[in-house]
Amino acid sequence: MDLAAAHAYFTVLQERIVAALDALDAKPFRRDAWQRPEGGGGLTCLIEEGDLFERGGVNFSRVRGERLPASASAARAELAARGYDAMGVSLVLHPRNPHVPTVHMNVRLLAATAQGTAPVWWFGGGMDLTPYYGFEEDARHFHATCRRALEPFGPGRHARYKKWCDEYFFLRHRNEPRGIGGIFFDDLSEGGFEYSFALARAVGDHFLEAYLPIAERRRATPYGERERRFQAYRRGRYVEFNLVWDRGTLFGLQSGGRTEAILMSLPPIVRWQYDWKPETGSPEEKLYTDFLRPRDWV
Repeated sequence: MDLAAAHAYFTVLQERIVAALDALDAKPFRRDAWQRPEGGGGLTCLIEEGDLFERGGVNFSRVRGERLPASASAARAELAARGYDAMGVSLVLHPRNPHVPTVHMNVRLLAATAQGTAPVWWFGGGMDLTPYYGFEEDARHFHATCRRALEPFGPGRHARYKKWCDEYFFLRHRNEPRGIGGIFFDDLSEGGFEYSFALARAVGDHFLEAYLPIAERRRATPYGERERRFQAYRRGRYVEFNLVWDRGTLFGLQSGGRTEAILMSLPPIVRWQYDWKPETGSPEEKLYTDFLRPRDWV
């Protein structure tokens, strides 16, 4: 287990992604370094009121503690009393134009330690796309890039992680997906540290290829108040998932992480409307009928 190598990779990945996003938007990301009194710290890179991104964040964090938070030990009760060292990069981008989808990506490593015993470690992560107006071309491109990222790791890996993503990013209280999915994995330690680390790197390294062409293709699409209202309505689902179901949000709060950095994933403008239904035959209805359901896009 090489924690130093993982730390170095995550910090360089953050720098590379932020540099690419800085070039895409007229407004640069703000850098905000922070320290955690209990151990560790991080760098939050945030944009608000940009040309393309209404709000977005690309975070690196590394936090340490004496007792693993409940969200991380729920499936491994024997690790609950162990210390931990958790690090990774997490990003969420909320574009202003409703035709440009919201996107999320994270890659992370968690090591649980106890005196006199070998460390227990695992990687997790993935990326997923949340459109407001669906485009088949965009969905196919995003999923094809996810598949290419995982191809070196076995023929069944993409299908397994796509299914996991569809099941994880699902609002059970609404009985609907958050978006059109992507890939998701957790508790990965099979094949040894180098193999698992290589898979996590492949996911992180393919993010820009998966998302930037979509953002560039849709950023100039005309929109009006109708599209903005629907975007704000669907953003409500994003908020509900992150605050009710997301394990990463829960881990960050339980571990005493920096709240501002954890909740940067929430969009700036959101609305809820009681029992709203899209008009029959509308582009808004098409999102529900054609996109917000598990599909084999590639």
